[in-house]
Amino acid sequence: MTFKLGRRALLAGAIATLGFAAPVLADGQKVLDSIHFLIPGGAGGGWDGTARGTGEALTKAGLVETASYENMSGGGGGKAIGYLIENAESNHGTLMVNSTPIVIRSLTGVFPHNFRDLTLVAGTIGDYAAIVVGKDSPINSMSDLMAAYDADPSKTAIGGGSVPGGMDHLVAAMVMEAAGKDALEVKYIPYDAGGKAMAALLSGEIAALSTGFSEAVDLASAGEVKIIGVTSEERVGAAPEAMTMKEQGIDTSFVNWRGFFGAPGLPADKLALYQDALAKMYDTPEWEEVRARNGWVNIHNSGDDFKSFLEGQEKTIGDLMKKLGFL
Repeated sequence: MTFKLGRRALLAGAIATLGFAAPVLADGQKVLDSIHFLIPGGAGGGWDGTARGTGEALTKAGLVETASYENMSGGGGGKAIGYLIENAESNHGTLMVNSTPIVIRSLTGVFPHNFRDLTLVAGTIGDYAAIVVGKDSPINSMSDLMAAYDADPSKTAIGGGSVPGGMDHLVAAMVMEAAGKDALEVKYIPYDAGGKAMAALLSGEIAALSTGFSEAVDLASAGEVKIIGVTSEERVGAAPEAMTMKEQGIDTSFVNWRGFFGAPGLPADKLALYQDALAKMYDTPEWEEVRARNGWVNIHNSGDDFKSFLEGQEKTIGDLMKKLGFL
């Protein structure tokens, strides 16, 4: 049960092959005149921050002259997807941001479309998942958690900030399944806010919490939790002491990616320019400033690599959700 993203490849050769030349500034940096970002959720969320941070880096680095933004909430992200599909021909200048929920919500029928109905541009960043315990918990590793679970499964609940069948639940189930436990038997308790989940963890209502890595790092830095496992392939610099699941004999990895999609039928030359601008963005100090500020992990793949990753994630998540009874 591993979600892997391919390494990014620069697309300058593809641009040259297409014979498409974009307007260029005196310093030779500009790739595009403008990008309009379509955001499927409200202001302040992860999608919003990703789109605006990407636009900030692209424009400040001179790769794109102007960036604009449009928030379109509704239908768990489905409203924006439907809009982009229905108005495809007039939206060749638009990139829509999305993430793992486009896979989960299409599988569960929250909306009728999936990633195949769009033009896949690139995955750009990721946030790994982590399992944490309270600062005073006797549990200090995944093996400790498994021992506690084996001793008394009913008193070794794992909590999360998403509904049953949501991302935190799926990560917890995936980790436990990879550790040789039956995901159906794992007691998962959902909470509708991080504060409530933390209170449950500190009170002992749950033994561990499934959460995003960046949130886990913040909580650990504040001295509130211990990170006992991370779903990355290798240790992450933001918390170098936190061991990966694989280091602890649990053969699984996961990343909540975020990336960009275009309208269906997006011309190949326009697609190549979007991919070129995003690829070049990674080498700029403007992007590093945005990335570091938000605690993002650079995970970039374009085109066919992006498609292969999404298809693999769809299968892994779909198989797990079927086992858990959500499909």
